Amino acid sequence: MTSSSQAGGGRLPWSGLLALSCAAFTAVLTELLPAGLLPAMAPPLGVAESRIGFLVTAYAAASFTAAIPVTAALRGLPRRPVLCGALLGFAVSNALVALSSSYPLTVVARLLAGAMGGTLWAMLAGYAARMVPGERRGRAIAVVLAGITLALALGVPAGTALAGAVGWRTAFATLAVLAVLLVAWIRLRVPAFPGEPTHGRVPLFRVAVRPGIRPVLTVTLFLLLGHQVMYTYVAPFAAWAGYGRTGLLLGVFGTATVAGIWLTGLLVDRHPRPTLLGALALVAAVLLVLGLGARSHALLAGAVAVWGVAFGGAPTLIQTALVDASGPAAADAATSLQTTVYNAGIAAGSLTGGLALDTAGAGVLPWAALPPVLLALATVRAGRRYAFPARRPALVPERNAPAEPVAAAQGRPAGEHATRRPA
Repeated sequence: MTSSSQAGGGRLPWSGLLALSCAAFTAVLTELLPAGLLPAMAPPLGVAESRIGFLVTAYAAASFTAAIPVTAALRGLPRRPVLCGALLGFAVSNALVALSSSYPLTVVARLLAGAMGGTLWAMLAGYAARMVPGERRGRAIAVVLAGITLALALGVPAGTALAGAVGWRTAFATLAVLAVLLVAWIRLRVPAFPGEPTHGRVPLFRVAVRPGIRPVLTVTLFLLLGHQVMYTYVAPFAAWAGYGRTGLLLGVFGTATVAGIWLTGLLVDRHPRPTLLGALALVAAVLLVLGLGARSHALLAGAVAVWGVAFGGAPTLIQTALVDASGPAAADAATSLQTTVYNAGIAAGSLTGGLALDTAGAGVLPWAALPPVLLALATVRAGRRYAFPARRPALVPERNAPAEPVAAAQGRPAGEHATRRPA
């Protein structure tokens, strides 16, 4: 399928974008499913619940370790085969987890999945940006990253429920089958883009020092660290609070993220800065409520719902800010940096939460999560000029960028797929 058919007529290429969104869904569900299965997975693998939480850490550690070198090594290859290869890697990893009775082997399988995740996340935003005109880039990224919301809203609760009904191994086997089916969908409906020519590649260090990149990466790190301290160990926290229905609580969180991504889709192109500031402030307020009043079940459920709304749109807001700051020619390189930082935050958060759980108990988790979220909020407030402007900046031509396939197919100069530059 040609890129012109994907973006022709001014319409969003829904089938292709939804396939990429399902890839995001598969990656998030693969990464986070152990968080909902701590009590079920621990006895068969012969380890404590906190060690099952470290399976999330292993995934994230491999993801942030692999993202930059793997992305750099694969930049010259056609994009669609690389995407399909990453999904097949997910299939192999999840099949190994489903069959394994050994904790070390399970860790190895999770490391493989993490490496595939690092490769995948470095591609998705740039792929979506190349499939549409520049002025619709934010919405296309929102559609793709809605797969994160769907995984949180339906995938993790459904996976937890499936594991409760037929066993956790079946849940991972189902994920393996899903990844294989998704490869077929992508082959049919996602356009085939070439890799980056050697002469057109932007060196990674030049991307890293562009104004706005470092503040976006800092917010990514602190937000994911704080979020993951709580999310990875929501099951033991709910048990500590006397609320035994972890699956229902995850469902409340995930369903609320749907509202968050919907609101973000409405606001991302017009009011990105106040939307992100409000979301981070709400996450901080939720952590205060959880720290002070989680024993009230109504308050616990309500706080988790607000948490879902606030967090649901954050990936889209931060990813769009990154693409705006980097420009389309450097989107994959910038996203590989963010993938590294994103998963460093997840790894640090799940590790910090596990240590806090082991040493001080579940009640301390909100207080461990609050400081990094406040640091993320402070970074956004300080990053007004380049990273998080009040409005998305006007489009200007990207200098020295290779012509983009969508622009060429539609008869437009490559400059119309322009970089959004802060004034």
